[in-house]
Amino acid sequence: MKDIFVLIEHRRGEMRDVSIEMLCGAAGLGGTVVAVLLGKDVDAFAEKAAGYADKVLYVNDPMFENYNSEAYQKALSALIKEHNPGLVLIGNTAQGIDLAPALAVELGAPLVTDVTALEMEGDKPKPTRQFYGGKLDAHMVMKDADLYILTVREATFQAGEPSKSGEIVKVENPVKEEITYRKFVEYVEPEVGEVDITQSTMLVGVGRGIREDKNLPIVEELAKVLGADLAASRAVVDAGWLPADRQVGISGKTVKPKLYLAVGISGAFQHVTGMKGSEVIVAINKDPDAPIFGIADYGIVDDLFKVVPKLTEKIKELKGL
Repeated sequence: MKDIFVLIEHRRGEMRDVSIEMLCGAAGLGGTVVAVLLGKDVDAFAEKAAGYADKVLYVNDPMFENYNSEAYQKALSALIKEHNPGLVLIGNTAQGIDLAPALAVELGAPLVTDVTALEMEGDKPKPTRQFYGGKLDAHMVMKDADLYILTVREATFQAGEPSKSGEIVKVENPVKEEITYRKFVEYVEPEVGEVDITQSTMLVGVGRGIREDKNLPIVEELAKVLGADLAASRAVVDAGWLPADRQVGISGKTVKPKLYLAVGISGAFQHVTGMKGSEVIVAINKDPDAPIFGIADYGIVDDLFKVVPKLTEKIKELKGL
């Protein structure tokens, strides 16, 4: 099998979790796993990636201090043409979905985005992606090609512990011309509200199943007796029932609490992407086919308006409140 390239994504001095996840996932596909890293002063990232890859190719150049899709595309295209991998894995992040389609068009490579599972059949990938809010898994069949490009959803693979000591190869920047027609300007971070849910140990997430804002107090009381913070799906935030800094998901925040209690949340992939890494997931939903049960460790199929008050009372009893 040909080499598998895994693009390492980093931002503001931190390597993104999806990079390690993809490296661990690629290790189970067969072939040589090559981490590809572009950046400035990223020697430490190269060392870290070497713990998960058979080889690390990295370009250390001021051009890549901040992400620029034009620079990344030119560099990756050159490295792919030189090393001839059979598969390129890129995170299905804002950066990845900006970069991958243009790269695939330039190289004439088949592309599947937002992959949620992956197997190999010889040199050909057999990716899975979801439709209809996660209710349907589509097993994709790709045409014969020398190169395939996939963007992989966060938390698709489990990030393990480093077990390799891959060769680290520093390569010269293949992009010689200065890119002036597209420039990085600045990062604009969302304001942190009274609670930073990304740091919460326990979260109670509330979805459209709550029906209306006047019903929020029953969930707020549950969160209070648990000692948890309140989070929300996009539907709840869009309705104005909770502020935007409480939103979990692709267009919100990624959280990894020890406990995530999903109340009235169907489990659309946009939300699941932001909380799938939680240590324990408990779901309450009256729809037995809700996608949230596909990732939940524990599930209660019933009306939340019956379950939540009883659960709150039971916790009070156990805590002696």
